Amino acid sequence: MNLDNLNDKQREAALCTEGPLLILAGAGSGKTATMTHRIAYLIEQGVSPSRILAVTFTNKAADEMRRRVESLTGSCRGMWILTFHSMSLRILRENYEAAGYEKNFVVYDTVDQKALLKNIIKELNIDSKEYPVNYLGSIISKEKEADRGPEEFIELEGENFKTKVIYGVYKEYQKRLKKNNAMDFDDLLRNALHVLRDYPRILEEYQSRFNYIMVDEYQDTNHIQYQIIKLLAEAHQNLCVVGDDDQCIYEWRGADIRNILDFEKDFPAAKVIKLEQNYRSCGNILTAAHSVIRNNRGRKAKKLWTSQDKGHKIVYTRLDSDKEEAYYITREIQLLKGPNMSYDDFAVLYRTNAQSRLFEDALRKQQIPYQILSGFSFYERKETKDMISYMRLVVNPQDEMSLLRIINEPKRGIGAKTIEKLRALSLIRGESMLETISDEGVIAGLPSKARDSVRQMTETIELCRSEKENLRISDIYDNLLVRTGYMKSLEEQNTIEAEGRVENLLDFKSFISDFEKEKREQGEQATLEEFLEKVATDGDADKYESESGKVTLMTLHSAKGLEFPVVFMPGMEDGLFPSHRSIDSEEKLEEERRLCYVGMTRAKERLFLTSSAYRMMYGQGDYTRESVFLRELDKSVLDEAGDTVYMPGRRRENPLGIDTGTLDGFSVKPAYRPYDPLQQAKKAVKANAGGGDADFEPGDKVSHGKFGTGTVLEADAKTVTVIFDNAGKKKLARGIAPLKKL
Repeated sequence: MNLDNLNDKQREAALCTEGPLLILAGAGSGKTATMTHRIAYLIEQGVSPSRILAVTFTNKAADEMRRRVESLTGSCRGMWILTFHSMSLRILRENYEAAGYEKNFVVYDTVDQKALLKNIIKELNIDSKEYPVNYLGSIISKEKEADRGPEEFIELEGENFKTKVIYGVYKEYQKRLKKNNAMDFDDLLRNALHVLRDYPRILEEYQSRFNYIMVDEYQDTNHIQYQIIKLLAEAHQNLCVVGDDDQCIYEWRGADIRNILDFEKDFPAAKVIKLEQNYRSCGNILTAAHSVIRNNRGRKAKKLWTSQDKGHKIVYTRLDSDKEEAYYITREIQLLKGPNMSYDDFAVLYRTNAQSRLFEDALRKQQIPYQILSGFSFYERKETKDMISYMRLVVNPQDEMSLLRIINEPKRGIGAKTIEKLRALSLIRGESMLETISDEGVIAGLPSKARDSVRQMTETIELCRSEKENLRISDIYDNLLVRTGYMKSLEEQNTIEAEGRVENLLDFKSFISDFEKEKREQGEQATLEEFLEKVATDGDADKYESESGKVTLMTLHSAKGLEFPVVFMPGMEDGLFPSHRSIDSEEKLEEERRLCYVGMTRAKERLFLTSSAYRMMYGQGDYTRESVFLRELDKSVLDEAGDTVYMPGRRRENPLGIDTGTLDGFSVKPAYRPYDPLQQAKKAVKANAGGGDADFEPGDKVSHGKFGTGTVLEADAKTVTVIFDNAGKKKLARGIAPLKKL
């Protein structure tokens, strides 16, 4: 295998395959190339891909690693390249009984978690102002990250009025999750740890399965993730961890920097290799970043270097106000953008989401396209969330949270009192709420307006559930969208907002189709369970589009793992960055400094730092002091002229170079379209939900969306039996099977 494209240290790490190994990989030092070549080298040496486990923190990173390994080896089928949550999920799917769950358990995301907590707070008559949902959710999450349940929490904290309230909510929350056959993100890790720790046979099975384990971004592991990896690696000790203590920026959500700093204590035989050559940033940017991070005491000694030129110096500008700051950065983007630069070459990285609004306003006024991460997630839009809830019920009819969300979506004439009565009845009968409202006797007792629509909803869910193995995810989605009346309800509203929601739903269909295609290319069948898991575990970095043609706005935390030719870091002020909560704590200040280092090392060619003399935040305005991080900067890399680009003499009246022929830029003749793609997409969904052709006779040649081509053996009023060329004999339900005559 050719390792000539690796430098000496990268090559040394790739060839070091036996025993514990710590790779200290600085920002932009080619850690992914090193890891993928190491995996490929193991495979070349005869190690089966199924014996290798590689763990990352985002789906995007896992996909990138898989693509790179396949480009080197041709195939890595059977290898686990997963995020921590996806790995835990797979372990739990394979050992659901040991975890105390049914096979079809679902995963609740943060939106579901909040909805469930809101219900519990209301039912327990707790003051939501005194105990906000976010506050209770964060406490529960921290307790789970520390592997403490409700009983351990109250035992450790002691009993007082406040802890009793939290204990009651935590206990009821876990009870409801179990009743709904659901886990939240923290449960995935905690339950996986318990299965491995409490069942030696299961642990031995995974230890013997994975002879070689690699963990990316090891500095971001929390207590439970650390315990899981330590257990899995105990047998063979072939554990390679890759990380950078200077980029540990998630301590606020449980990451423990001691895991990487103490690796050599946990594994005394560990070898340490430092990757310090940077391939991303020019020399001045690296010098600036190092001049800040070297002030941290809790770090391993290392310094990034590059063979590239020093490049542009760092530009720092102090503006009069936060609005002027946003205007300045927008103007800089206009002036720097040219024939060789696209808008997606620019990123604005800020400390808090609250800073984004002024940049959005400024960019919109100048008609500059942008994408914002850490904003309202695609998966959290109401219509998308509704359809995800429908799909979850197909997988898990016990999921009461999902049912409560969609029981009146679209409107079915079921009031809050009726819903409470139905919930009480399901408890008395000892069954799920979906089972209760599927009972014809119960349906008959509903208000007349609700009967038909509720019956249609429950029958659709049951039909999709019973035929799940015979349908693609997209078939199930189309049927739920059409047969439940959801799409029809939006179309009947005949508003711009409703039409926008339909567009989002059809865009979600494209996402499903892409997932199915990706699975086919991997030689696997796409399952509804896997798709829902992907939706639940996608993070901000997974949503970033690198070739969007848009300026990227995002928090510094979300920018981890990304890079941009030009980076702007606004709000360099004490109290904002570093945050006011960290000023009096050396430990927290060091994490803020690492965050500053991460932001600076996202820049490849140009880095702009700004601060505002007067800033309005959360309705309060105040004068500011320049950030301590600015005072730590090596002045030799700062542009002495300061603001060299933002000059009145360089202003252009038409910076975008677009002549619309109008003053407002909107009154232009629309481009001719031979057909309406939105209407075509609607028709396709409705046609697919219709179940294909209706009349079949023995001998008919047919095609099926999932199974391919085949021949009809027999057909009756309810079913069609087909012998498929590749999938064999299948008995399919009429009216939903996507069969087409050939």
